[in-house]
Amino acid sequence: QGQLVQSGGGLVQAGGSLRLSCAASGRFINTYIMAWFRQAPGEEREFVAAQLWASGAGDYADAVKGRFVISRDGNKNLALQMDNLRPEDTAIYYCASAGILPKSTMTSARSYNYWGQGTQVTVAS
Repeated sequence: QGQLVQSGGGLVQAGGSLRLSCAASGRFINTYIMAWFRQAPGEEREFVAAQLWASGAGDYADAVKGRFVISRDGNKNLALQMDNLRPEDTAIYYCASAGILPKSTMTSARSYNYWGQGTQVTVAS
């Protein structure tokens, strides 16, 4: 059974940067896509960014385009570089992975079957 273990996050001033990492261990069946989601208090879990594992092609939520970069870090690890952070980026961030899925569903949390434990990102104004 595969596991995703997250690291990084913390408290930063607006305009600052943070880097999140997600280390995969164990056995994953046919990983096709890995992604980052976030959830603010009282809100639904929302899509942040995703990367197709084989091609490296990425996609981003409009709210983070130009500020966040998703990347593959080694053979099984995923990273999220977050620059120019804003107070509205404050949330718990989760990495996730899934097998093959329709492109139309890649931004839905329900499409993913492996999840990291979550890490808090707080941006102070």
